[in-house]
Amino acid sequence: MSLTLPDTRAARILVAGDVMLDRYWFGDVQRISPEAPVPVVKVDRVEERPGGAANVARNCAALGAQVSLLSVVGADDAGRTLRAQMQGAGIAASLHEDAQLDTTIKLRVIGRQQQLLRIDFESAPAREVLCAKLDEFARRVKDADIVILSDYGKGALADIRDMMDIARAAGKPVLVDPKGDDYTRYAGATLLKPNRSELREVVGSWADDDDLARRAHALREQLDLGALLLTRSDAGMSLYAADGVVHERALAREVYDVSGAGDTVIATMAVMMASGSSQVDAMRLANRAAGIVVGKLGTAVCALHELDADLRHSPA
Repeated sequence: MSLTLPDTRAARILVAGDVMLDRYWFGDVQRISPEAPVPVVKVDRVEERPGGAANVARNCAALGAQVSLLSVVGADDAGRTLRAQMQGAGIAASLHEDAQLDTTIKLRVIGRQQQLLRIDFESAPAREVLCAKLDEFARRVKDADIVILSDYGKGALADIRDMMDIARAAGKPVLVDPKGDDYTRYAGATLLKPNRSELREVVGSWADDDDLARRAHALREQLDLGALLLTRSDAGMSLYAADGVVHERALAREVYDVSGAGDTVIATMAVMMASGSSQVDAMRLANRAAGIVVGKLGTAVCALHELDADLRHSPA
């Protein structure tokens, strides 16, 4: 079956979740520290990129959609940087400011094109800020075709059950990128997208693909999910729905960095579904988009023209 890109320009996506700033220190490693058996990195370049839900939003925008982003940041430089980055990407971002919050930062030290160290800075947002964000979510959801809830466990989705109820009452499909082992929070989602380790944490280890399918379908029925999309790294993706399971093999590519690939997958699913693609076709396009971004260093996006070129080069 041939696979084609739909017109994505009219797709309206609302992304809510945990935003963060991905900061990269690039440098050269030429010696080991005399103080401890660790490499010394002489930093020669610093980059800052949107991470978490902000990277999801950026991926949606890169695919041509109209994107709104709702989250919480601190009254700090990292929060201001994220605002500027979202504005530059053409994203309508409403980042509620919490003066007591430190915007989440993931600092990665890169030497010789390899990640040597990651340092995380984070704290949880205040209750009053979350209430204000929930009120705005209720106002914004009516203008969206699809809602993405990007859960990184940093606290921005503390009211996720209320958000799910609001979206469902408005008749909006909800796609969720989960975190943690309590998946009851995501009951009723249109599509849930865990990776292998995340799903294993919830359903336990499986013996083979048949056992995995049984566990995935049982979870889908238990949580009243429309579908469960499992990303399986080098084994591709599997979509478990009421009418069965569809597997999509991973495309043979050189993997450079898997950071943020899950963001690209859920963003592509949302944009393509909002543009008229079936879940299966959206998954096939998401698989290609993920194959493109893992060939890039750090959190990255798959632009619409890259996906189009990939389809032209190797049509389905």
